[in-house]
Amino acid sequence: MRRMGTANVLIAGMRGLGVEIAKNVILSGVKSVTVQDEGLAEWMDFSSQFFLLASHLGQNRALSSLSQLSALNPHVHVNAHTGPLKETLLQQFQVVVLTDSSLDDQQRFGTFCHSNGIKLIVADTKGLCGQLFCDFGEEFEVLDADGETPASAMIDHITKADPGVVTCFEQRHGFVDGSTVSLSEVCGMTKLNSYGPVDIKVLGPDSFSICDTSSFSEYEKGGVATEVKKSKILQFKPLDEALVDPELLVMTDYGKMTKHQTLHLAFQALHGFVKRVGRLPLPRSQSDAELLVAMVTELNKVSQLDQLDEGVVQSLSFTACGDLAPVNAFIGGLAAQEVMKEAMFYLSGKFSIGMCWWIFIPYLSALTTALLSLLQRGSRYDGQTAVFGSGFQERLGEQKYFLVGAGAIGCELLKNFALIGLGAGEGGHITVTDMDSIERSNLNRQFLFRSQDIGVREKQKSEVAAQAVRVMNPNMNITAHQNHLDPDSEQVYGHTFFMGLDGVAAALDNVEARVYLDGRCVQHQRPMLEGGTLGSKGHSLVVVPHLTESYGPAKTGSQNAIPLCTLKNFPHRIEHTLQWARDQFEGLYKQAAEHVNLYFRDSAGFLERTLGRGEAEALEVLECVWGGVGGQRPQGWEDCVGWARRQWETLYNNDIAQLLHCFPSDQLTSSGLPFWSGAKRCPHPLTFDPSNTTHMDYVVAAANLYGQIYGIVGTRDCSAIRSILERVHIPAFTPKSTVKIHLTDKEMEEERESGNLGDLFLRPLCYSVFLFHLTRHSTLWILKVNAFMYYKEDQLCLQDDDNNFHIDYIVAASNLRAENYDIPTADRHKSKLIAGRIIPAIATTTAAVAGLMCVELYKLVQGHRKISSYRSGYINLAVQYCVLSEPLGPQRFTVSDRSAHTPTVLIRGVVSIQVRQGVTVHPHTTAPPCLELCLHNPGDLQCIKAPKCEARE
Repeated sequence: MRRMGTANVLIAGMRGLGVEIAKNVILSGVKSVTVQDEGLAEWMDFSSQFFLLASHLGQNRALSSLSQLSALNPHVHVNAHTGPLKETLLQQFQVVVLTDSSLDDQQRFGTFCHSNGIKLIVADTKGLCGQLFCDFGEEFEVLDADGETPASAMIDHITKADPGVVTCFEQRHGFVDGSTVSLSEVCGMTKLNSYGPVDIKVLGPDSFSICDTSSFSEYEKGGVATEVKKSKILQFKPLDEALVDPELLVMTDYGKMTKHQTLHLAFQALHGFVKRVGRLPLPRSQSDAELLVAMVTELNKVSQLDQLDEGVVQSLSFTACGDLAPVNAFIGGLAAQEVMKEAMFYLSGKFSIGMCWWIFIPYLSALTTALLSLLQRGSRYDGQTAVFGSGFQERLGEQKYFLVGAGAIGCELLKNFALIGLGAGEGGHITVTDMDSIERSNLNRQFLFRSQDIGVREKQKSEVAAQAVRVMNPNMNITAHQNHLDPDSEQVYGHTFFMGLDGVAAALDNVEARVYLDGRCVQHQRPMLEGGTLGSKGHSLVVVPHLTESYGPAKTGSQNAIPLCTLKNFPHRIEHTLQWARDQFEGLYKQAAEHVNLYFRDSAGFLERTLGRGEAEALEVLECVWGGVGGQRPQGWEDCVGWARRQWETLYNNDIAQLLHCFPSDQLTSSGLPFWSGAKRCPHPLTFDPSNTTHMDYVVAAANLYGQIYGIVGTRDCSAIRSILERVHIPAFTPKSTVKIHLTDKEMEEERESGNLGDLFLRPLCYSVFLFHLTRHSTLWILKVNAFMYYKEDQLCLQDDDNNFHIDYIVAASNLRAENYDIPTADRHKSKLIAGRIIPAIATTTAAVAGLMCVELYKLVQGHRKISSYRSGYINLAVQYCVLSEPLGPQRFTVSDRSAHTPTVLIRGVVSIQVRQGVTVHPHTTAPPCLELCLHNPGDLQCIKAPKCEARE
């Protein structure tokens, strides 16, 4: 980000595509962006240019957009240039983006940029088609081709052979043939630790071969294999050469290869058409289409494609003068990502760089069957009616849609909804719900929010977003809610609400919420648009009742779940120590405080309920309560420091000493093998050193957090804290032989269920808490301690405040634990990403995904009933991966005839059951009264509403 902050970018053309690219680039945080446009705003621009107002008609597009673009990111200098493009202007920038430009200008400036080391991107959209081209000069070295975290695996064994074979503990090591790895922490065959990167050949999911190890020492134990990213040399051709090189064409829909190749020529012919006629082809003009087909045929005499798709050329001609917001969002997201790569690559070599993309949105074939009504003129939707006609525009305005989520994708969807006029007509409506408030970290991708919206209680995301899109399109009929979508909100979003909708859009950030919303849509037979992102990766999905598969149920369990015994005693990755630190944070600063508060709210029944949980859990809870209300309750800041120092001693010295007492470093298993081998790293206790920064970081954070729970003011003054530490008494520790340490989660669960802890500790704790209950002063009845939440619904919370000691504690606690087990530590940034479970999010991917979702929205409103008309989208903008594929069909169930047996079918939600003619199907007597069955056609039984019931023949 620091490197990208030195790049100066020029974006030429401020129609819909140009402003989309500018918005994404400014949010990314480059040094400066200059927007150039000589043109004046007209109604045709309003279908996709979201920063133009009616008052801007007749004014320069670049100047009209300047104030809104500048407000997106105060750290980026945004300027407007209203004069023509000249070489002297281009020389001032590292990256130049051309939109809405002629082929002559593209070739002229492309040659200039290529020879002067200026990175060039050409982006263009025409109706439902778009293209993207990148030129980075002659040759560049990319150090990191995909931006992914290097894969790593724990080593179980290495053979002494040529080549040596490495076997890993993990079932899947994550490497591929040709990967390069470095080996470290290998015992015995130590020469491998300094051997350097070695190329591997994958032999299986848990094994691979390396170099010749026959002359090395015998392998003993341990070792980690870590992927080493290879640099990659990329060579680029200038635009005039790339135009005639079919090898540079990137396919996005492999079922339409001929269409891609034809479009590549059709875009070139389109420039020739404008040069000859002075305008783009008119909507549905047969004569213009015939001329364009003839020009493409002429170009093909040079390209010599085996087959031309004249239907694609005709469809492009029919729609080329259209300007669609979803297409601009998609191409604009891709183009802006290439700008970011160029800005980063110019200095750091991050990500693989795109060469030449000719993007095709697969919807043109469906347009030729629709009869356009007369086009409207002087309307904000002119750019859209040029493609679909005014009749379709009226249908868009009448739609009633429910948008769940007003975050990154939600903001982009709302912008697209406003531009295309979804729900903006008579009878139409948009309902958006999001219970979150606006935080500073949202501003780099959720472009409808501004810094003045942060932390204002009255300004929830949904309300601010709704107000913003009303400015874009004053005709928007939109209502903002702040409700969480779950079973508790079904009184608001019930049967009547869903049956009144035309569709649902999901802009959610967790699987559970998606599954719930999908179930509601299936139950009420409503289509759903769904999309998600993970950094530069994204997907879009359309769910059409009885036509495509639904989102489906959540997967049970998690492949990435860390076993409890690994966290508690046998960590071997930094992810394990960070999760352990999170658990410590929750236990010490959240759960303990919550238990104390529960005790004060209902002390009479507290002990009874706690003991009913079982002895193991009761002991845990009562220890928390006694620590909060009994003799351990801090009376001042010195008590907090003393508590933190004793916690340090317990966690990083005493507990490790106890573990080594139970399993000494030379312990052998029943098979005679070393106990501490493979994934089990042998730990060592730490000795507290007040001059050690990490040691003090833990004490400072732990003491301050502990004080905050009880309203005690702390300090970051390490000198003052060291003075207090000199007076803290640390009790001597002697390991106990009676302590049992569990080796597996199963052992841990069996111990908990058996209740073998006895009442040795439980009875004294109960007695102490009971005495406190009898003798406490009346002022303590209103005592309330503060519970801290490190995360909210599995997302990073932190209140966007790194100064509240949350991250300080997590980083210090994790790195000290890592030091115990000789695990490489993680810096603050990496720790925050892993411990906070932060899902990387950038504006470019969210814009592209929202664009794909809204292209599918067009098809839903048109009412397409062929599954081949729809597409699921999968993109990874880091590596130029973009695939549009036909979605899968729904599951189907067949009920056998009367002669075989009487089947019972469990129905969940809405399904389609194929029944032979003459067979009678009726609800079972135990079915709930809300079950409604309708026989629409012979052999097809439709279950309209069946939350959970049975149907029997």
